[in-house]
Amino acid sequence: MSEELDSKRLSLPKEQARTLASTTKTRPQMESISSRSLLKVLPWVNVSGGYYRVNRRQILEIRPGLVSFVKAEKKDGDDKNKEAELAIYGPSLSQMPSLSKIKDDELLKRIAAAAEKEDFAKGKTIVDHGSVPTHLYIILSGKVAFLQPGVYDAANATGTMGPQQYFGGFGLYYEKEEPSADNENAQAPSYTYNAVARTKVTLFKIEFKKVKEIINDIVSKGLGGIDNYLLTQKEITDKFQKTNRKGETSVDFFTGFHDDEPSIPSTFVAYDANPREYELSTGQTILKIHSKVADLYNNPYNQTEEQVRLTVEELREAQEYEMINNKDFGLLNNCDYRQRIQTETGPPTPDDMDELLSRRRKTQYIFAHPKAVAAFTRECTKRGIYPATIELDGRQAIAWRGVPILTCNKIPVVDGLTSIIAMRTGEDDQGVVGLYQMGIPEEIEPSMSVRYMGIDEKAIISYLITNYFSVAVLVPDALGILENVEVGIY
Repeated sequence: MSEELDSKRLSLPKEQARTLASTTKTRPQMESISSRSLLKVLPWVNVSGGYYRVNRRQILEIRPGLVSFVKAEKKDGDDKNKEAELAIYGPSLSQMPSLSKIKDDELLKRIAAAAEKEDFAKGKTIVDHGSVPTHLYIILSGKVAFLQPGVYDAANATGTMGPQQYFGGFGLYYEKEEPSADNENAQAPSYTYNAVARTKVTLFKIEFKKVKEIINDIVSKGLGGIDNYLLTQKEITDKFQKTNRKGETSVDFFTGFHDDEPSIPSTFVAYDANPREYELSTGQTILKIHSKVADLYNNPYNQTEEQVRLTVEELREAQEYEMINNKDFGLLNNCDYRQRIQTETGPPTPDDMDELLSRRRKTQYIFAHPKAVAAFTRECTKRGIYPATIELDGRQAIAWRGVPILTCNKIPVVDGLTSIIAMRTGEDDQGVVGLYQMGIPEEIEPSMSVRYMGIDEKAIISYLITNYFSVAVLVPDALGILENVEVGIY
């Protein structure tokens, strides 16, 4: 039953008039589409066979890695409502060069169980320059700065460490000829720096004596000598003499004048016998559309095309997220230990950005969460500095030292802390490259396909949408990360 017309109206109501009018419509909009700067600027390499092998020179140097933490198991009598505290994950101790020879997870767990937790207030000295190391120090939270006596009055800041990093392990390297009883520490190395708590710091301490007691207990059972578990000073020295400044096997050569007709050494360049292979990751979903919708509701926009377009956008967003955060190949988890640096004070300052750039040659891009970019510009404003802008792909981008800073909302912000990524890109520059495989069946975009799967008994059409991708870091110094960046400081 139609509504009665208002007797006082003098013209046709707009509600009734709209039934005869055509409506101008937009395509379906999607708020979650981001700039996806990483996908746009990365050079992409076509991978045949699904794998990408990164061949490198052989590395003799022991490469350090991060120590992991897990929630400690609650003991009888503990408050069940209290959140479990973090403890060292034993097997991750093998990431420390001083314990890298230990392959027995149970032994590493025993060493981790010997750790003691200690807190240090801001500004407190943790170890003094010239003192003999007695403990391994593993940072649980906070930042530790390292200062060396300068040639003149000021101390030289040599770096800052944060959670999961460690120091003092060199004290576990030993000489086969033990120090004499008269002078127990005659051959023991000493600290060449002061370690100072830059913020409130909580760390784990593992006493060397306890480590050696645990290892000696294993040795006493006839399970190898101490050489099987701890590195000697000679081993460290020998490795150092056989490597270049990047830890790669050295190449022998002669430099100088030929007046005395010297013998020219022979040499060769050794390759890594077990190069890393990157497998293409897969993003897939099955898109379902009812045949009636696909047949009838296609004017002015094709329903199937719009459904595919929006699904592809979502897969591309997921692709960038994985390339940043994936535990296997993601950039945040594949950065070399020595390319991870900490902010000095919390927010990202020009000094922090300079330190990040100084770790590699030819940095081409910096990626940061929009909040981190805002925090950096605030710090610049405080110092009266105004970062330049450069043109990138037809638009203006903020830059630091000529390197564009691009936003990437896939870099997580947790408890007000985030990271800033700097990288060199391309195969020719031994940088970071994106991986995909072109030419897959029913491809609609590079390495993205839409395959028809059929119609079921309910007249629903199915399409399999697939995306193959990965990202590879060709050499460690191609990628660097500024960690523990505070974005809420005003």
